[in-house]
Amino acid sequence: MNFIYLLFKKRSFQIVLLLLLLVYLNNSSLLAPDREGTPLLLAHRGMAQTFTMEGITGDTCTAERIYPPEHSYLENTIASMEEAFKAGADIVELDIHITKDNQFAVFHDWTLDCRTNGKGTTRDYSLAELKQLDIGYGYTADGGQTYPFRGKGIGLMPSLDEVMEHFPRHSLLLHVKSNDPEEGRHLARYLSIFPEERRELITVYGGDRPIASLHEELPSVRAMSKQTMKACLIPYAAMGWTGYIPKSCQGTQLHIPEDIAPYLWGWPNRFLQRMEESDTRVIVTGGNGTEFSSGFDSLEDVKRLPRGFDGAIWTNRIDRLARWDRVIR
Repeated sequence: MNFIYLLFKKRSFQIVLLLLLLVYLNNSSLLAPDREGTPLLLAHRGMAQTFTMEGITGDTCTAERIYPPEHSYLENTIASMEEAFKAGADIVELDIHITKDNQFAVFHDWTLDCRTNGKGTTRDYSLAELKQLDIGYGYTADGGQTYPFRGKGIGLMPSLDEVMEHFPRHSLLLHVKSNDPEEGRHLARYLSIFPEERRELITVYGGDRPIASLHEELPSVRAMSKQTMKACLIPYAAMGWTGYIPKSCQGTQLHIPEDIAPYLWGWPNRFLQRMEESDTRVIVTGGNGTEFSSGFDSLEDVKRLPRGFDGAIWTNRIDRLARWDRVIR
């Protein structure tokens, strides 16, 4: 009996080892196709003024804490997007809000008070009224002693119409800033007027409710929210070791913090291959997901990426990364 027990125990141990080996091989990048590409560059807010992240919260007025300006561009303007693309951005991220006359204005903050000489929200104004505001009014790098962009931002808040017309063949990431489901439906109706080949260059992300309503009305548009991320990554965490790709991972976008990425089954090459086969774009952000808009903002940051990584990376400093990107492409 002891012999049979020992034999059974040995056989069970071998089976467990074999299973572990199969799991390893199925998720190892060593056996995945080599990826010899370069990262896609996603320029957050286009070419923008940057600011210290210390102590920042969702209510912080970032225009009041910018670094001394190194260029003259203001975020979310046609000029800043144009310069970001010229600098080497593959995708530009921009923020949209609904206006009083049911148009989409391109502007970051929930309220106008921080950056502009206006008060309230974009919903309180028509698009024509918003264009009268100075979007450079509140920027200061010295605690309010000087305002280097005051008077220079009048008329620079664009509409989504203007952005779409100006960049007909560029990839854009639209950020819906509200959590209003009607805004998602309105955006779906707006995007539906464009041909399919144009919509393929558009991705939308934002709150769970507007993204759900947008996807319900226009499922062909790539869209992402916290809910869609969970719907993909939670079942993948449970079953991804088998190679199983949840249907919820199909045709979406994933924003994955670099500190979390190594814990995903198959990271990096096998995971990227699986998501690519599912028509899902992977964007790696900086840190562990708790930092405000953390990205890859220097050449030192880029060195942390896996060799041959050809997903997309989030950057707040396209001006810095572009020089490196031009050399290696």
